[in-house]
Amino acid sequence: MSTNYYKTRDIENIEKLRAVIKELPEFCGQFFTGIESSTTVLTRLNYALDLRLFFHFLAHETRYFSGILPSDFCIRDMDKVTPEHLEQFLSYLNSYTVGGRCRTNGDRGKARKLSTVRAFFKYFFNKNLLTANVAAKVNQPKIREKEIIRLEGEEISGIIENAETGKLLTPRQNAYNRKTAKRDAAILTLLLGTGIRVSELVGLNVPDFDFSNNSFTVTRKGGNRVILYFSEEVAAALISYIEEREKNKNLSPDEKSLFLSLQNQRIGVRAVQNLVKKYGKTAAPLKNISPHKLRSTYGTNLYRATQDIYIVAEVLGHKDVNTTKKHYAAMSEDIRKAAADKVTLREDSEKNDKK
Repeated sequence: MSTNYYKTRDIENIEKLRAVIKELPEFCGQFFTGIESSTTVLTRLNYALDLRLFFHFLAHETRYFSGILPSDFCIRDMDKVTPEHLEQFLSYLNSYTVGGRCRTNGDRGKARKLSTVRAFFKYFFNKNLLTANVAAKVNQPKIREKEIIRLEGEEISGIIENAETGKLLTPRQNAYNRKTAKRDAAILTLLLGTGIRVSELVGLNVPDFDFSNNSFTVTRKGGNRVILYFSEEVAAALISYIEEREKNKNLSPDEKSLFLSLQNQRIGVRAVQNLVKKYGKTAAPLKNISPHKLRSTYGTNLYRATQDIYIVAEVLGHKDVNTTKKHYAAMSEDIRKAAADKVTLREDSEKNDKK
């Protein structure tokens, strides 16, 4: 079952999480135990990485805590952290060096790391282990709305056609395309035809699909399993690829992963991102196309077809419809256009229109 993929991924992330926690102050373990029931392993891993950076900043970039190793902080030291320290941390995130590599953060990256620190301080404040929650006094960076980039019309058909034929690829890319054309076309068609996330796509297994009613089971963020449906066009691309996959004599009969690498292993997220980017350049050279932009393309097209934001939110797996509204700004334009004829200023005009 495809859940094995997610179990394996979680086990790997748990091992990574434990390794990072060992680098943190001992009292941090209480925080990760306390939030375990309400967060995913991946969320906790990201929290741990953010906190490792935070304690590195306190130990090496502030005068007050200079000389304290990150692992030697105690809970009493957290009461000495000021809002000014946290504001300095946000400034530090603009550009810093870790492991010999320069890192940068925009407003979104800074906001996420501040959210981690806020959750950390709030937890210990609520446990009465801190006298104040200083992180609550620091404003989140203002996040500017990003331009929504999606494929339109001929670009959609173009990206799939280029995967099927290798059209517009370099000679080197064509050499790979001859081996992966049906797989790549099926991946692009499924992403564009269902709007699933790249993480959901790589976890799919062949038994997850039922072509008698064009449905498949997908594991959403958070681990819940839902049934989604696809069109005949998507079905045709998938069947063509699966038929080729079944002819692979080097494939183990026990291998259930739907999309495979050239090494006959489950394809990874990075590989899918790279192939989407490759074919995206052939169809829309001025747009930096990613799997998420294919998801945006599907969401926008679904809204234009249904005019129902709640259907879009349900199909895309958004728990909050406001998330859907934020990501599909183009919908506002469609709504404004539709509203233009809804209000009649003069009754005579309306009567004349009906004649």
